[in-house]
Amino acid sequence: MLIRNETSSDSNKISEVTLAAFKLVSVSNQTEPFIINALRKANVLSVSLVAEIDGRVVGHIAFSPVTVSDGATGWYGLGPVSVEPEFQRQGIGSVLIKQGLDRIQAMGAKGCTLVGDPNYYKRFGFKNYPDLTHEGIPQEVFLALPFGKEIPQGNVVFHQAFQAKE
Repeated sequence: MLIRNETSSDSNKISEVTLAAFKLVSVSNQTEPFIINALRKANVLSVSLVAEIDGRVVGHIAFSPVTVSDGATGWYGLGPVSVEPEFQRQGIGSVLIKQGLDRIQAMGAKGCTLVGDPNYYKRFGFKNYPDLTHEGIPQEVFLALPFGKEIPQGNVVFHQAFQAKE
């Protein structure tokens, strides 16, 4: 498996992988491919990695900057992350997450936030911080991973691309 930065020729395949990965996710409204395209168009995809097996893109992860109401800077949002259904449960998503976190940390990030299953993401060090929230999202599924001792307090807002519907 090869993990690499996305290229311009990957965008359609990333959309296909993302759509397939989220098709059966009950909490998904199936807008994840639109979100990635909107992040790309707004030029805020800070890290966008693909997993490739035998020349085929089978996974993708995106990181983009977030805003925190207390003025904290250097925080990113992880997501969406997706793996083709036939390649799930083989560790591809974990490798994408670890390499993506390493890359944003190398860029000087102070931390990362996400909306997801706490039982899955705790293995990477993510946890719930009661003083760090995301409006409209249940607190138990809004998680953060600080890269230092400072943890912002307030409301986190993901880029407006996360509102993309098409």
